[in-house]
Amino acid sequence: MSYYHRIQLSLDYIEDHLQDELRIAEIAGKACFSPFHFQRMFLAVSGFTVHEYIRKRRLTEAAKLLRHTSESVLQISLACQYQSQEAFTRAFQSYAGMTPGKYRKSLDLTTESQHKINFLELQKNTEGDVERMDKPTMIQLDDTPIIGYRYKTSLNGDGHYEDIPGFYDDFGRNGRFMPIPDKVSPGMSYGISCDYQDNGDFSFIVGEAVTESAELPDGNYTHLVLPAGKYVMFKAYGPASLTATTRNYIYGTWLPNSGYERRDGPDFEITDVVNSTFPDHMRITIYIPVD
Repeated sequence: MSYYHRIQLSLDYIEDHLQDELRIAEIAGKACFSPFHFQRMFLAVSGFTVHEYIRKRRLTEAAKLLRHTSESVLQISLACQYQSQEAFTRAFQSYAGMTPGKYRKSLDLTTESQHKINFLELQKNTEGDVERMDKPTMIQLDDTPIIGYRYKTSLNGDGHYEDIPGFYDDFGRNGRFMPIPDKVSPGMSYGISCDYQDNGDFSFIVGEAVTESAELPDGNYTHLVLPAGKYVMFKAYGPASLTATTRNYIYGTWLPNSGYERRDGPDFEITDVVNSTFPDHMRITIYIPVD
């Protein structure tokens, strides 16, 4: 079964449970993906987060209930999984530009609608993109010990696209690299996504490859090993924004159409710091573990 068919199963599950509590782990499980991988792929293909999609679908259905039923605003609020009528009213007004009461009374007014996404149609729109990017390279890597500085960000919204370049800037500008001992490749900064949470939060480690015997410095540093195995390698040489574009291409187009499965293990990227000039001329290579 293709990636898109699997995600469609998750969308069908969402649709059947819009009036129930929905958990990302359960939704992702319908597609046999980890919660983080599911959220990243969903965002790459659709352009918005799973939470945002669910919110818009619920508010779209709430608008139908307001217009076509006699259910009270409170009943509709609770059905849409809002804890109070006040919280629902704020959300609906932000979404529709008017209160639920005004929308119900004004039969000539319309509001934005979020229809159910058909990922099988989106697949047709992305298949051609595979030919428009540089071909990736398959590579076999050994275990790579890393010591790095830990940062926090989230898949929710687009904030992580801005956060991650800022993490690199902090790592260099504030000398976070200096306490790291026994560097193997000075001038090559590793960026590693890990510790994924169901709510979209994750850690991003900026660090360097070290020897196996390197000791962990004091402070907000962490030690991890990038596991040996097969990786697909993509080059993102250009402006810093190209990294986000390339990642969206990987998860939204290349991986679903590639015939490969993403295996367990973190994504990571390597920035050639010596030959990069932030933000316009970056030399970044992205690695995704695959089988």
